[in-house]
Amino acid sequence: MDRSESRRRKVRLVSLAIVLAIGVFLRIPSSTLTDAAAPLRVVHLNSTMKGIGFDENLYRTYVNVLISRGITSYPDLAEEYVAVQDHLTSAILPPTRFLYIFAAYLWHQIWGTEALSSLKAVASLFSILLLIVSALFAWRAAGAHVALCVAALMSCAPTQIHMSQHALIDGFFAFWATLALWLLWENLQHPNNWRWLTGYTFALALMVMTKENALFAYLGLAALLVANHWARFGQTTRVLWMLTFVGALLGVAVLVNLCGSLQTATRVYALLTSKASVLPYAIKTGDGPWYRYLVDLMLMSPVVLVLAIGQLFQLDRTKKPELYMSIFIAATYLLMCNVRYGMNLRYTNMWDLPLRFLAVCCLLLITQRFARWQNLVLGLSVAAICALELNQYYVFFVKFGLYELVTEGLLRAVNIVK
Repeated sequence: MDRSESRRRKVRLVSLAIVLAIGVFLRIPSSTLTDAAAPLRVVHLNSTMKGIGFDENLYRTYVNVLISRGITSYPDLAEEYVAVQDHLTSAILPPTRFLYIFAAYLWHQIWGTEALSSLKAVASLFSILLLIVSALFAWRAAGAHVALCVAALMSCAPTQIHMSQHALIDGFFAFWATLALWLLWENLQHPNNWRWLTGYTFALALMVMTKENALFAYLGLAALLVANHWARFGQTTRVLWMLTFVGALLGVAVLVNLCGSLQTATRVYALLTSKASVLPYAIKTGDGPWYRYLVDLMLMSPVVLVLAIGQLFQLDRTKKPELYMSIFIAATYLLMCNVRYGMNLRYTNMWDLPLRFLAVCCLLLITQRFARWQNLVLGLSVAAICALELNQYYVFFVKFGLYELVTEGLLRAVNIVK
């Protein structure tokens, strides 16, 4: 490596460290945004609610149960959920979202913070970890240049910052889904490497132990394995296919064991799915046409979405990382847009990295025409998009005080709907 190349590498590493530091700073929970003194807009009620959200309160309750009774009480907690949910007319979130609850319990055990503070700390920590994993994934797939730009866009992603400020599971889940997506890529590039295989298997298991949305991410990963036959991202092996199944099965087995029995675990999910569809809030805010997510994403991150869509028109079989990201988005989108009364922009957090990766690739193509000035133009473009993304965060979450990411709230925040 010559001296000039070594200097450029050092500059990129320092720049990446600065960008990641900014992203970490933005993800540190802010009392001005999360305290009970801050209004949380519940748009479907057309009112301002003080305090914490409904889901946050339930997560806090579950963590408090573990604090008071211990982890061995989990089967009793599952039984109590079934008894309560059976008499309710609509669904509440289940204790089978174990990993987030358990992580907050561990945080309490280590630092002594109360349940809600522990949940927020875990959400913030895993938003930071997702930022780091995104930079590593981009670096491994496309090099340091792309990784720096992707890290900058991820640092300023509005919904990522929002999830880090609340005791909500979606950013936590996005970390595990993105980690599994990255580790699958590495296994395709390095077949039969036991380190990558082990990490991938446990990432799948932990993803399944986090939230029911794991089904969508899992099927998206399975779609990538199938598509590899045509797209040739890398090499699939029997062991990789087997561990894709084993990892998910391991997560399911842990959840069944935590519930105490297969019957209780089945009952938990049966009650959740049957009563979620009659939840008044879900009926009012969770429906819409197949393109609803496109509308929501356009309202939240318009430039990123336009650039990502633009890159889709440049895809071919030589652009393997871009094709990999695109197929994952397409497969999961196809599933998620067909869930009746089950659409919410919060669920798209696992698309934040793929969308921004595609957006950066599109910017690279656009700025090629500037030849020797490409890096400068690219840097200024990324900086401008980051500034716009932070302004979007301010408009939606600070100025308007949005809490739930439903279409009506997004439209009101930008004054399309009064």
